[in-house]
Amino acid sequence: MTVRAVGVEIHDDGLARITLSRGEAGNAIGLETARGLLDAARTCERAAVRAVLLTAEGKSFCVGGDLREFSQLSGQALEKHLVAVTDALHEALRLFAAIDAPLVAAVQGAVAGAGIGLAAAADVTVAAENASFTAAYTGIGYSPDAGVSWFLPRLIGPKRALDLLLTNRRVPAAEAAALGLVSRVVAAEYVLAESVRTAQTLSRGPTAAFGATRRLVAAGLTSDLGPQLDREARTLAAAAASDEGREGVAAFLGKRAPDFTRTTSTH
Repeated sequence: MTVRAVGVEIHDDGLARITLSRGEAGNAIGLETARGLLDAARTCERAAVRAVLLTAEGKSFCVGGDLREFSQLSGQALEKHLVAVTDALHEALRLFAAIDAPLVAAVQGAVAGAGIGLAAAADVTVAAENASFTAAYTGIGYSPDAGVSWFLPRLIGPKRALDLLLTNRRVPAAEAAALGLVSRVVAAEYVLAESVRTAQTLSRGPTAAFGATRRLVAAGLTSDLGPQLDREARTLAAAAASDEGREGVAAFLGKRAPDFTRTTSTH
């Protein structure tokens, strides 16, 4: 029986769990995996999920591109194939960034190439102590994809990003956390449980407010202060007037926990 390269499950609480399922191949990204991620992202978009958890089977989260697959082609055929792979992968990243639901990634073992892009794209990235990060692209004469050239400079600064991209040095989990590439590091046996707990907590939160916050942070990276302050004011006013905002304030004043799962407003 053929195992799908990417699995997706939508739970009753609105949590989507996406699993890279080619553990025996280090979850290397070829055309099937890229298209599987795009299908998963579209499923999340259609289902209006409340949070997304990205996990991977096997010892490694993702070792990057599927070089065995790529090596079967050459010349224009290879170029065409890689365009198809990156088109699907990049559209998946765009969709994950556009939906309101926050994205949590649980990473373990080797994280290389496009795997770094997936880890960096998450709003919260929980890394196992045994995780290590290697850009790898220039080591084989490639240039970055999967948003790596966009995410890395924003997360760790351009100088450090170029250090990793040009030297391909291995970065252990503790250093990745210190650099700002991952959110937190936990023992390998707890990485999945911690990631699930985080994603479940987010799935019970104010999804529209999460989406608005994600967009504000993204916009702020390239915005002057004045326009960003205006953007914050408009977004806050809309949030306060929404079902989520009213429920949040009522719960605070009533000294109870808010129930955002029953609110329906979006921004």
